[in-house]
Amino acid sequence: MLIESRPCTDPEIATLVLAQQRELRAADGGLDGQVTVTHDDIRYLAVVANGRAVACGGLQSLDATTGEIKRMYVRPAHRGRGIARQLLAALEELAFRQGHSVICLETGTYLPAALGLYASCGYDRIPVYGEYVGNPYSVCFSKRLPVAA
Repeated sequence: MLIESRPCTDPEIATLVLAQQRELRAADGGLDGQVTVTHDDIRYLAVVANGRAVACGGLQSLDATTGEIKRMYVRPAHRGRGIARQLLAALEELAFRQGHSVICLETGTYLPAALGLYASCGYDRIPVYGEYVGNPYSVCFSKRLPVAA
């Protein structure tokens, strides 16, 4: 397994993001309706196994000190193998290298595996922020990254 940087225009990233968004719509009963595609300002990492991207996650800068994890997704056939945990650690490293001291993210109340993953990786629940304010299904987390010596 390899974790590598991919551009937002990468067709495998686009396919994974679309699958993630469709799965979210199915999980939340289609409450939001619109499928979101990749954004130019998100830096993506892909987990590659046997030459194929099986997972992705992105990092978007909110400001000079804060990054937001976006579009975390592991193909269903590859879940339960620790891929999401490794990808999350790689995204944290990317955020650290970009100078962020805090990383935050949003997930849904209807995603118990995601809630468990983030809590077990040291993320603390925080009040909903930004575009998530007012969404009763949003759960937000943050984590302070280590400071360079």
